Amino acid sequence: MSALDALVVGGGISGLATAHGLARAGLDVELWEGALRVGGKIHTVERDGYLLESAATMVVNFRGALDGFLRGAQLDTKRRGRGPVSARYVLDADRLVAAPTGVGELLRTRLLSGGAKLRMLAEPFAPRGRDRHESVAAFVTRRLGRELLDKLFDPYVAGPLASDAALAEARATLPRLVALEKRYGSLALGALCARLAGRGSAARPEVFSFSGGMATLTEHLAREGGFRVRRGVPVREAWPERGGWRVRGGPADAPRDTSCRHLVVSAPPQAAAEILRDVDAALARLLASVRFAPIKVVHTGFERSRIGHALNGSGFLVPSGSAFAANGCLWVSRLFSGCAPQDRVLLTSYLGGSRNPGAAAWDDARSSGEVMRMLHALLAARGEPDVLHVETHERALPLYHGAYSATLAAMDERLGHLPGLHLEGNYRGGVSVRDRVACAQSAAARIARQITAARRPRGANPGLSGAAVPAAQAALPIP
Repeated sequence: MSALDALVVGGGISGLATAHGLARAGLDVELWEGALRVGGKIHTVERDGYLLESAATMVVNFRGALDGFLRGAQLDTKRRGRGPVSARYVLDADRLVAAPTGVGELLRTRLLSGGAKLRMLAEPFAPRGRDRHESVAAFVTRRLGRELLDKLFDPYVAGPLASDAALAEARATLPRLVALEKRYGSLALGALCARLAGRGSAARPEVFSFSGGMATLTEHLAREGGFRVRRGVPVREAWPERGGWRVRGGPADAPRDTSCRHLVVSAPPQAAAEILRDVDAALARLLASVRFAPIKVVHTGFERSRIGHALNGSGFLVPSGSAFAANGCLWVSRLFSGCAPQDRVLLTSYLGGSRNPGAAAWDDARSSGEVMRMLHALLAARGEPDVLHVETHERALPLYHGAYSATLAAMDERLGHLPGLHLEGNYRGGVSVRDRVACAQSAAARIARQITAARRPRGANPGLSGAAVPAAQAALPIP
């Protein structure tokens, strides 16, 4: 039996996008997924004409970074663009206030006091940080002041990232901002230089989903990605062998094993730790140490006439200390047409995270009750929803808490002793779909280069190899 060029373990977006990139490079690739459905947490449920997303609701495409991937995967025509909304809201004293999106709006917003605006203008004079593992709270307070942390950064870190700003490492959570300080000594100066160099983010990013929901992305990659997908094949163990790796898995009554030159483990870190426990105990311990935040997703569908708010935006985030238990609410049907029946609206709220991990244990009645109390108060919702759907993710998002970058560096050090082994997942390089695809493209390009170099006759000119290797893309950090 000839060895595969690469075996990818795990059929979430990280694994699917990596396998697609490897196949596009002309490699022989298989993907093994333990469940019968691919996509991981990305899953779209259709109920009574509503499209309900279990996890990711959209893709944010900064500066067209994913355009090449979408064209190569033949997903370009399946994009469903965002509707004409731009406003985003945050709660301030339990009132919805438009969140500023640029420097001019920051200076004009009533969300911030005059003192906070003056403190923000003094940012270029703030001292550089010395702690490599400085928290988001310490970083933002040092550079921009406490009020910007409390009113803007805290809701973002606690909402979309489900983290605690006082514990989350700035370097891992806000890498673009930390990089600006490191290079220019100032966020404002760095942003200005980047804009003058044509790398700024002044233009609004493209925001889109897919026809039929986000599951269209993962199902299309599995079906048309150019690699073989084997579902219902959980991996039990892997070990190095001459020229690559041996992998064994599958159900007890139908075991499967194979050899591969490169093994990409894109399973959750705890599952990866079990697979690699007998290969490298230190690496397994590092993987098992990654903590995740639980999240409960509450979908509510209403007749439009029963919502008093104009819903003239994408939704709102909730800061710490609010009277409401949710971390935020996304006005999905205002973002994308086709998510709700005509004259209906779909509102998706999020509970839990590191701020309130106990919410994951609430029953559906309590979860929906907390959400409805918030919607009644803030959006003037009347009556009960036509559709109510609650989902719980016990391990939703990784927490980049503590000296997280040191944990990742230690993983990379262990991987340096295990040639042909690669780790991909949302605990490495960002949690958004954009981050996952960018990291997958980079990993696929790196593996393809290694395979091409190994096949090249000794002494051959690498410039004449003719191998088709996709260009690597650096992971696009958040926010």
